Amino acid sequence: MPRHLGQHFLSDPAILDRIVDAITPDAGDLVLEIGPGTGTLTRRLAPRVGHVVAVERDRRLAADLRRAEPGSSPLAANVTIVEGDALALDWHEVLRSTAHPLIRSSAHPPKIIGNIPYYVTSPLIERALQPPLPSVVVFLVQREVADRVVAAPGGRTYGALSVGVQAVVSAERLFVVRAGAFRPPPKVDSAVLRLIPRSDPVVTETERAPFRTFVVGLFGQRRKQLVRALRQTAGLTADAAASACEAIGVAPAARPETLTVADFARLFRHVTR
Repeated sequence: MPRHLGQHFLSDPAILDRIVDAITPDAGDLVLEIGPGTGTLTRRLAPRVGHVVAVERDRRLAADLRRAEPGSSPLAANVTIVEGDALALDWHEVLRSTAHPLIRSSAHPPKIIGNIPYYVTSPLIERALQPPLPSVVVFLVQREVADRVVAAPGGRTYGALSVGVQAVVSAERLFVVRAGAFRPPPKVDSAVLRLIPRSDPVVTETERAPFRTFVVGLFGQRRKQLVRALRQTAGLTADAAASACEAIGVAPAARPETLTVADFARLFRHVTR
């Protein structure tokens, strides 16, 4: 088993079905699965949706999925295996280039699902949220990462990842999957994370990249007062930083980790206007 790819395989049918349930599967759905591995989730997913496009980086596993492993049931006809690195591929192009009628005629955005490697969780979440947004993303991730994504202001786990994700989607941690459910077992527990695009995103598509840079800079000074953090990250004078805080209704002495996602967006626009 190629352990360098961070692979931990889940086979419990009950847990797999709960993960599939989380995307609210429908016979008309087009689903992009990231990291199918041995195909355990793929086999539970395929009968409940219209078509699955599964992207697998491991060449050996991709080949096994195409021919079905000895002793296992073959994949359903509505599954397409794409060999490649999900971080290097254009996911929208992968779907467009898959010659299946549902993909060409689908009237609603695809859904994304996957049991993803811990070491690339944040980049894969970022990639999943590239516009045009899917209708839902369900990832099985490290529990600590799920807690960071859904964290509220003021907590130890609240940070740039929390703000960046929550600015564009509604995030919820659905349930925990213990390490012992995997083979080989990881050293930590996992959790199922569901992301659904907000009807009222806090930032626009064009603002997302500079907003993320702004937020990351402020969280680099998370324990300092906001005035000082703005001086160091945005190059403002003390008076300008204090004025920016007062303009959006935040105390200049507040710390970045106490600001809401909406506060960050208002501050970002005030500073960069």
